[in-house]
Amino acid sequence: MKRYLILSCIALVLTASCVSTRNTIRNIDDNAIMPALSKDKTFIITETSKDKKYGYDQDYPVNLGFLPLTTGELNVKRYFGALTGPNGQALTFTKTESCCPFPTKKFDAGAGLLDVYEVTWEGLNTPKKIYINLYEKGKVIAPHGFAIKPIAQ
Repeated sequence: MKRYLILSCIALVLTASCVSTRNTIRNIDDNAIMPALSKDKTFIITETSKDKKYGYDQDYPVNLGFLPLTTGELNVKRYFGALTGPNGQALTFTKTESCCPFPTKKFDAGAGLLDVYEVTWEGLNTPKKIYINLYEKGKVIAPHGFAIKPIAQ
């Protein structure tokens, strides 16, 4: 019992020390609506970001928090499934890490992490690093340098 209490206290201290006291994410929109789905069950995205930080910067992640966290990975597949490389190339994406703790009321622990995905396509020399937020909502668009997959009819 004593060991459990000590471990719990250590976990609490580590969690509290890792979480920023303020949220630095700049593009959260609690009123955002989840994009419609195509027949292929990918998001229907209609816009590419003019802001070169969108998706590439931890303060401007792609906010996909439209589902409960336990099923949030589904939105990641829907998102990347709607995108291509700049010339229509198929994407490959892999989650490489979680980082950048931030406070959130959308998770019982009071903090969330961003997921970092490495995205590649044929002809790309250096993989793209895209930040995904599964806790908060925001306008869902394609990052600068990506194209939008045509919608299947």
